[in-house]
Amino acid sequence: EVQLVESGGGLVQPGGSLTLSCVASGLRFAMHVIYWVRQAPGKELEWVASTNNVYTDSVKGRFTISRDNARNTVTLQMNNLRTDDTAMYYCSLDPVGQRRGQGIQVTVSS
Repeated sequence: EVQLVESGGGLVQPGGSLTLSCVASGLRFAMHVIYWVRQAPGKELEWVASTNNVYTDSVKGRFTISRDNARNTVTLQMNNLRTDDTAMYYCSLDPVGQRRGQGIQVTVSS
């Protein structure tokens, strides 16, 4: 059974930073592109970044995705956070979030 477990979310002030992690199991991790997607309140699921170093425009220059195949882990470093980054963040095996983990809440607020 494939499992994706996110961690590292929380509450941060605008301009702050957070690091999200995703640990995967039950798959040949190194063979997969891994995605981060997010869903803000009242909005549709949105692709954010993928481990082939592609980012949605709104996070370019602020977010960095990386992976550690030895630890089956993907990390999303988020800097200069804005209030519109507030969302539930999910680690996913596809860019539309059909195969995603349980998610972690990120709230950016003063």
